[in-house]
Amino acid sequence: MTIQSEKVDLGARSCISSRVDMEGVNGKSVGHLFENISSFVRQCIFSVLNVGPVPSHIAFIMDGNRRYSKKQNLLDGDGHRAGFSALINMLKYCYELGVKYTTVYAFSIDNFKRRPGEVASLMKLMQEKIDELTQEESIVNRLGIRIYFQGNLKLLSDCVRSAAERAMVKTSGNSRAVLSICVAYTSTDEIVHAVQESCEEIWDDIRKREVNNAEGNFVGLKENGKDENEHRVGLTDVDRHLYMSVCPDPDIIIRTSGATRLSNFLLWQSAHCLLYSPTALWPEIGLRHLIRVILDFQRNFLYLKAKKKQS
Repeated sequence: MTIQSEKVDLGARSCISSRVDMEGVNGKSVGHLFENISSFVRQCIFSVLNVGPVPSHIAFIMDGNRRYSKKQNLLDGDGHRAGFSALINMLKYCYELGVKYTTVYAFSIDNFKRRPGEVASLMKLMQEKIDELTQEESIVNRLGIRIYFQGNLKLLSDCVRSAAERAMVKTSGNSRAVLSICVAYTSTDEIVHAVQESCEEIWDDIRKREVNNAEGNFVGLKENGKDENEHRVGLTDVDRHLYMSVCPDPDIIIRTSGATRLSNFLLWQSAHCLLYSPTALWPEIGLRHLIRVILDFQRNFLYLKAKKKQS
């Protein structure tokens, strides 16, 4: 009797285990099917959008992670993790649409003024997510995205700075798209840095000329290809030395959470771009928001193009 009961029990367990395995397989199949359908729908939508002009560069101010965490009663840091997932989805959508350059405002220099514990937690999370981006199976490598970290990287912790440098080296061979991540960044710091480098470059040029003259080579200003007025810092000098010189100016800047401030982000580069401020918090941003701003960009394309020509 006992042996027979054990056999029945084993048989029941086997059936339950098989059912659970089957549910797991079915769950994965449903997930793959849903992703395939979603991908097909996106391809259809993007093929229609591609009939009109498509922006080459979209920049994002990822605002609202902490408010999303409070709104959803999440633990500290979970709002930023949700924001990272939103970033991955947005990168995928931008790539599928044909956007070559994307830029995200990840951490402002002003954010270092937050509580030390919060800053340390964000730095740890940043290092973790940077390492995830460079894994072999990550979306960055699957889509051929090259990563640049822009900002005063000396202000970062050693671990985060090392992770950023590794990411830039590991993705240096990718060329299908470019992702610029602005960390320890403000636009005013970027402009000051560019002016300082421009001045140093001009002074180096002057010192070299003086050395040549002292050695009897007599390279004057005109012989050096410059007249006296050209030994000044100009717009092109500043442009060349900006952190963001690796990218064209953005066509669109999207700031989530409904705020209409640029918060010291890309002030030099944003003179003729479209600004879009959906009320959604950053982790809530989705495909519908991207579609809406692309349609708005296409409606205003000729106007924005004319404004750029006038400048």
